[in-house]
Amino acid sequence: MTTSPQPPNEPTEPFGHTGHDHAAHGHAAGVPQGPSHSHGHGHGHGHGHGPAAPVSKHLRKVISAVLIPFAVAVFVGLVVLWPGGAPAHERTGVGFDRQTQQGRVVALSEVDCKAVNAAQAPPTGGTSTPEGREARPGQTGACKRATVEVTTGPEKGRVFFEIVQPGAPRQLERDQEVVVAFAPDAPRDLQYSVIDLNRKFPVALLAGIFAVAVVVVGRMRGLFALIALVVSFGVLTLFILPAILQGSNPLVVAVVGASAIMLIALYMCHGLTARTSVAVLGTLVSLLLIGLLGSLFIGWAFLSGNTDDNTGLIHGLYPDIDMSGLLLAGVIIGSLGVLDDVTVTQTSAVWELHQADPDMGPRALYRAAIRIGRDHIASVVNTLVLAYAGAALPLLLLFSIANSSMGTVANSELVAEEIVRTLVGSIGLVASVPVTTALAALVVSADRPGPAAAAAPARGGRGRRRKR
Repeated sequence: MTTSPQPPNEPTEPFGHTGHDHAAHGHAAGVPQGPSHSHGHGHGHGHGHGPAAPVSKHLRKVISAVLIPFAVAVFVGLVVLWPGGAPAHERTGVGFDRQTQQGRVVALSEVDCKAVNAAQAPPTGGTSTPEGREARPGQTGACKRATVEVTTGPEKGRVFFEIVQPGAPRQLERDQEVVVAFAPDAPRDLQYSVIDLNRKFPVALLAGIFAVAVVVVGRMRGLFALIALVVSFGVLTLFILPAILQGSNPLVVAVVGASAIMLIALYMCHGLTARTSVAVLGTLVSLLLIGLLGSLFIGWAFLSGNTDDNTGLIHGLYPDIDMSGLLLAGVIIGSLGVLDDVTVTQTSAVWELHQADPDMGPRALYRAAIRIGRDHIASVVNTLVLAYAGAALPLLLLFSIANSSMGTVANSELVAEEIVRTLVGSIGLVASVPVTTALAALVVSADRPGPAAAAAPARGGRGRRRKR
């Protein structure tokens, strides 16, 4: 495969790691010391600022023979499964399946909760039950009466009233932007209600700060990463989600969509190079392993994928969707992002170790690079587990309040689903390190560049050493 033109004023190394970084890894990984290492160190400093050493024409042909049919198959899959939009359905008015408009709180006043009947009397006449304790503050406190104006839609300018109890988790303020739900079949006075707050501006501002930070630090490479991120969301929203709603097999859709995202993101961010191609192969093998393990254990553990109100609503609206297949599709797509990071890093490490000491054979390269990979495995696995624990913290607190044992918690479908998701993804990540490292070591050791290509890095290295 040929090397694509690199962005101007940027290092043309196809990965976001400098030669110096991986030379340092080489020290820890046991790269042989002595004269040969001295040469590799001098070359490593300059490598991050110059073009990557080209691979032989024969090796490019071998890599292309593997990846081109795969890319064609992904393209054909996109064409065959392309949904053409999500299917229409009659709104149920439940959960997210509601007609919504934007609104604004134009006035706010205090009223007696008893006067507006904001809360019913406790069923037992006291506070001995949870229902009674929750209803008591609404009976005795001061409620807020919000006047809300609809600001979008066919009834723009219409005003309705919303009663907010003192203990409600969502309190309203004057001039606050809100999201309102519209129920056309309800009595006119009850057609509109506030269901959420409008958070578009702070979220958009945070996204803008993120984009600026990525471009300032990453420059053109960061810009390409943002473009790849937009493309990934495009594949997700325009292909994967509508195709699943149209009734296509969620696993097949996820494999095709994830493969398209992988090809676009990796080659766009890291260039059309042999290094990137090896990372793509390592990611593909790991995704296949995740798919097989996920399919086996989701079926073995009898996980339905229908564990909360949202999945229940999806199943009610589209009963033909395979919910367990949807769960497996989520496992594959969720693992893809971290897989990209691991495979790219390992491939880059092998390439840099080879250029630091070209005499290293495939076994020596593998042993040196796998030491780097073990450090990566430890940090990545810990990250995945902590990310799940943080997201599921309220649920874990509920189990703790109920004095449930760890076995009871792990056996519940809601938690077991996430355990299987996390462990299957982690096994794929762990496997990606030796798989990608072995592929990269075999490829870079089998490479035999022509005399001109081999002489160029050597001349560059001698020039840099004379300068130093």
